[in-house]
Amino acid sequence: MDSELRDIVAQMFALMYEHEGVGLAANQVDLPYRLFVTNPTGDSANKDSEHAFINPVLRRGKEQVEGEEGCLSIPGVLGPVVRNKRITIEAYDLSGEAFVGEVEGLFARIVQHETDHLDGKLFIDRLAPTQFAEVKDELEEFEIDFQSKRECGEMPTDEQTAQRLAELEQLRT
Repeated sequence: MDSELRDIVAQMFALMYEHEGVGLAANQVDLPYRLFVTNPTGDSANKDSEHAFINPVLRRGKEQVEGEEGCLSIPGVLGPVVRNKRITIEAYDLSGEAFVGEVEGLFARIVQHETDHLDGKLFIDRLAPTQFAEVKDELEEFEIDFQSKRECGEMPTDEQTAQRLAELEQLRT
Protein backbone atom coordinates (compact mmCIF):
# COMPACT_ATOMS: atom_id res chain seq x y z
CA MET A 1 0.00 0.00 0.00
CA ASP A 2 2.94 2.38 0.57
CA SER A 3 3.77 2.80 -3.13
CA GLU A 4 0.07 2.96 -4.00
CA LEU A 5 -0.48 5.67 -1.40
CA ARG A 6 2.53 7.63 -2.65
CA ASP A 7 1.15 7.41 -6.20
CA ILE A 8 -2.27 8.64 -5.03
CA VAL A 9 -0.66 11.57 -3.20
CA ALA A 10 1.49 12.45 -6.24
CA GLN A 11 -1.62 12.43 -8.45
CA MET A 12 -3.48 14.60 -5.95
CA PHE A 13 -0.64 17.15 -5.94
CA ALA A 14 -0.58 17.17 -9.76
CA LEU A 15 -4.33 17.76 -9.92
CA MET A 16 -4.15 20.46 -7.25
CA TYR A 17 -1.44 22.33 -9.16
CA GLU A 18 -3.24 21.87 -12.48
CA HIS A 19 -6.22 23.73 -11.01
CA GLU A 20 -4.08 26.31 -9.19
CA GLY A 21 -5.04 25.12 -5.72
CA VAL A 22 -3.20 25.09 -2.42
CA GLY A 23 -4.98 22.09 -0.90
CA LEU A 24 -6.96 19.04 -1.98
CA ALA A 25 -8.85 16.43 0.05
CA ALA A 26 -9.12 12.81 -1.08
CA ASN A 27 -12.92 12.85 -1.09
CA GLN A 28 -12.86 15.74 -3.59
CA VAL A 29 -11.36 13.33 -6.12
CA ASP A 30 -13.57 10.31 -5.44
CA LEU A 31 -11.22 8.61 -2.96
CA PRO A 32 -12.58 7.17 0.31
CA TYR A 33 -9.52 8.05 2.40
CA ARG A 34 -9.14 10.50 5.27
CA LEU A 35 -6.24 12.26 3.59
CA PHE A 36 -5.41 15.67 2.17
CA VAL A 37 -2.44 17.38 0.54
CA THR A 38 -1.33 20.99 0.78
CA ASN A 39 1.26 23.39 -0.51
CA PRO A 40 0.52 26.88 0.84
CA THR A 41 2.79 28.43 -1.80
CA GLY A 42 0.82 26.85 -4.65
CA ASP A 43 4.19 26.42 -6.41
CA SER A 44 4.83 22.91 -7.73
CA ALA A 45 8.57 23.63 -7.79
CA ASN A 46 8.54 24.27 -4.04
CA LYS A 47 8.56 20.63 -2.90
CA ASP A 48 9.65 21.60 0.64
CA SER A 49 6.22 23.19 1.15
CA GLU A 50 4.30 20.04 0.16
CA HIS A 51 2.55 18.20 2.97
CA ALA A 52 0.33 15.12 3.09
CA PHE A 53 -1.89 14.63 6.15
CA ILE A 54 -3.33 11.17 6.80
CA ASN A 55 -6.12 10.75 9.38
CA PRO A 56 -5.83 14.37 10.58
CA VAL A 57 -7.33 15.55 13.84
CA LEU A 58 -7.47 19.25 14.73
CA ARG A 59 -6.83 20.41 18.29
CA ARG A 60 -6.58 23.69 20.17
CA GLY A 61 -7.42 26.48 17.79
CA LYS A 62 -6.40 30.00 18.74
CA GLU A 63 -7.44 33.53 17.79
CA GLN A 64 -10.14 33.75 15.16
CA VAL A 65 -9.66 35.74 11.96
CA GLU A 66 -11.77 36.26 8.84
CA GLY A 67 -10.32 35.57 5.41
CA GLU A 68 -11.58 35.01 1.88
CA GLU A 69 -11.78 31.40 0.73
CA GLY A 70 -12.53 29.61 -2.47
CA CYS A 71 -12.60 25.93 -3.33
CA LEU A 72 -11.64 23.66 -6.21
CA SER A 73 -15.00 21.92 -5.72
CA ILE A 74 -16.94 25.10 -6.54
CA PRO A 75 -14.62 27.11 -8.78
CA GLY A 76 -15.10 30.85 -8.96
CA VAL A 77 -17.12 31.12 -5.75
CA LEU A 78 -15.43 33.11 -2.97
CA GLY A 79 -16.55 34.16 0.47
CA PRO A 80 -15.31 35.40 3.85
CA VAL A 81 -14.85 32.62 6.42
CA VAL A 82 -13.89 32.92 10.08
CA ARG A 83 -11.24 30.37 11.07
CA ASN A 84 -8.65 29.92 13.79
CA LYS A 85 -5.44 31.83 13.07
CA ARG A 86 -3.41 29.02 14.67
CA ILE A 87 -4.33 25.37 14.99
CA THR A 88 -2.69 22.21 16.31
CA ILE A 89 -2.94 19.22 14.00
CA GLU A 90 -2.25 15.56 14.70
CA ALA A 91 -1.83 13.28 11.69
CA TYR A 92 0.32 10.66 10.00
CA ASP A 93 2.79 11.38 7.22
CA LEU A 94 3.50 9.27 4.14
CA SER A 95 6.00 7.20 6.13
CA GLY A 96 3.28 6.21 8.57
CA GLU A 97 4.86 8.33 11.32
CA ALA A 98 2.53 10.16 13.69
CA PHE A 99 3.23 13.83 14.20
CA VAL A 100 1.77 16.82 16.02
CA GLY A 101 2.37 20.38 14.89
CA GLU A 102 1.03 23.88 15.17
CA VAL A 103 0.37 25.79 11.96
CA GLU A 104 -0.73 29.38 11.51
CA GLY A 105 -1.89 31.91 8.97
CA LEU A 106 -2.70 30.65 5.48
CA PHE A 107 -1.38 27.18 6.30
CA ALA A 108 -3.80 26.94 9.26
CA ARG A 109 -6.68 28.11 7.07
CA ILE A 110 -5.87 25.44 4.45
CA VAL A 111 -5.61 22.68 7.06
CA GLN A 112 -9.01 23.64 8.52
CA HIS A 113 -10.60 23.96 5.05
CA GLU A 114 -9.35 20.52 3.93
CA THR A 115 -10.29 18.87 7.23
CA ASP A 116 -13.77 20.31 6.75
CA HIS A 117 -13.92 18.51 3.39
CA LEU A 118 -13.07 15.24 5.09
CA ASP A 119 -15.89 15.94 7.56
CA GLY A 120 -18.38 16.63 4.76
CA LYS A 121 -18.39 20.43 4.96
CA LEU A 122 -17.69 23.11 2.39
CA PHE A 123 -16.52 26.63 3.15
CA ILE A 124 -19.95 27.92 2.09
CA ASP A 125 -21.40 26.04 5.08
CA ARG A 126 -19.44 28.47 7.29
CA LEU A 127 -20.71 31.66 5.64
CA ALA A 128 -23.00 34.00 7.55
CA PRO A 129 -26.56 34.08 6.10
CA THR A 130 -26.02 37.44 4.39
CA GLN A 131 -22.71 36.25 2.90
CA PHE A 132 -24.33 33.04 1.70
CA ALA A 133 -27.09 35.06 0.05
CA GLU A 134 -24.42 36.96 -1.90
CA VAL A 135 -23.09 33.73 -3.51
CA LYS A 136 -26.41 31.89 -3.80
CA ASP A 137 -26.91 32.74 -7.49
CA GLU A 138 -23.40 31.49 -8.34
CA LEU A 139 -24.07 28.26 -6.43
CA GLU A 140 -27.35 27.72 -8.26
CA GLU A 141 -25.57 28.16 -11.61
CA PHE A 142 -22.91 25.69 -10.50
CA GLU A 143 -25.60 23.17 -9.48
CA ILE A 144 -27.38 23.53 -12.84
CA ASP A 145 -24.08 22.98 -14.66
CA PHE A 146 -23.32 19.95 -12.46
CA GLN A 147 -26.74 18.37 -13.14
CA SER A 148 -26.34 19.03 -16.86
CA LYS A 149 -22.96 17.28 -16.86
CA ARG A 150 -24.48 14.34 -15.01
CA GLU A 151 -27.29 14.07 -17.55
CA CYS A 152 -24.75 14.07 -20.40
CA GLY A 153 -22.68 11.38 -18.68
CA GLU A 154 -19.73 13.73 -18.02
CA MET A 155 -20.14 13.27 -14.25
CA PRO A 156 -20.93 10.04 -12.39
CA THR A 157 -24.34 9.50 -10.80
CA ASP A 158 -24.67 8.95 -7.06
CA GLU A 159 -25.05 5.23 -7.75
CA GLN A 160 -21.87 5.14 -9.85
CA THR A 161 -20.00 7.02 -7.14
CA ALA A 162 -21.23 4.60 -4.47
CA GLN A 163 -20.19 1.65 -6.64
CA ARG A 164 -16.72 3.17 -7.15
CA LEU A 165 -16.30 3.70 -3.42
CA ALA A 166 -17.34 0.09 -2.73
CA GLU A 167 -14.77 -1.12 -5.28
CA LEU A 168 -12.03 0.97 -3.66
CA GLU A 169 -12.98 -0.33 -0.23
CA GLN A 170 -12.63 -3.91 -1.49
CA LEU A 171 -9.14 -3.11 -2.80
CA ARG A 172 -8.11 -1.89 0.67
CA THR A 173 -9.05 -5.17 2.35
